[in-house]
Amino acid sequence: MRPAGGRQPGLAGLLIAGVPLLLALLGPLLAGDPGPRSASFTLGGGHWLGTDFVGRDVGRQILLGGQSVVLVALAATALAYAVAVPLGLAAALTHRTWLEELLMRPLDVLLAVPSLLLILLVAAVFSPGAAGLALLVALVNIPDAARIVRAAASEAAARPAVEALRMQGETWWRTAIGYVGRSALRTFAADAGVRLTGVLYLVATAAFLGVGVEPDAADWAVMVDRNRTGLFVQPWAVVVPALLIVALSMGGNLVVDAVLGGEQRRRSGAAAPDARHAPDASDVPDVTDMPDLSDVADVVDVKEGRR
Repeated sequence: MRPAGGRQPGLAGLLIAGVPLLLALLGPLLAGDPGPRSASFTLGGGHWLGTDFVGRDVGRQILLGGQSVVLVALAATALAYAVAVPLGLAAALTHRTWLEELLMRPLDVLLAVPSLLLILLVAAVFSPGAAGLALLVALVNIPDAARIVRAAASEAAARPAVEALRMQGETWWRTAIGYVGRSALRTFAADAGVRLTGVLYLVATAAFLGVGVEPDAADWAVMVDRNRTGLFVQPWAVVVPALLIVALSMGGNLVVDAVLGGEQRRRSGAAAPDARHAPDASDVPDVTDMPDLSDVADVVDVKEGRR
């Protein structure tokens, strides 16, 4: 029987992250029409989570406030990797030092500027909406992601299989994505889970400071900011949106860890020999002079994928 230990964190992560995701996607459809406002920071009166600082229903604000945080964070992470992966792979695969310097040194300059400071400086010039905030957050995450992609891909790019693929006339994209990128996929996935957490908190912090959203917008981060004065009077207006942001971050990382752990166990199980059918030592041929065929198998995998 296969151990079920890896499934439990993955299932827990899906359940934890599923709540804020469902609220972000389906919340606006379930919110309904706004009702009459009540007194600020009150409980009861038909408001199952009380009212906020201007008397609006907290439950309805939570249903409406997830899209701006969740979708912006997911879009920013995807955009960052869409730029960082080609840059990092190009820097790892090139044999030209000047090209590698040209690709990576501008990113180091951008890396030297604190992320939140850069977002605030841009926001002082013009007021970005949700799309602008996603672009800004993606921009400040590209340097980190590109450096990790380059570091993870450098080891695979130095293997003889890469040179063999080049000699066989494989395209750059098939070599970079089909072999080098696949070899570093576990590192990319682990970084994506951690990066989504950082992006989520950066988006929430920017929204907390009023960047990318309106001051009275239905946004989980804005709710935490605007309702913090009534934390000890009506805590649900602060606690619930904050917990949803934390749940999305924690659940996403649990899912990534479970996926990576399951893949590692499958590889270990496939590589582990069965003791019941182990050959006798006298039957094992001398293979000290045989070539290492691991790189050849990798080349065959890429070639078969092309066909």
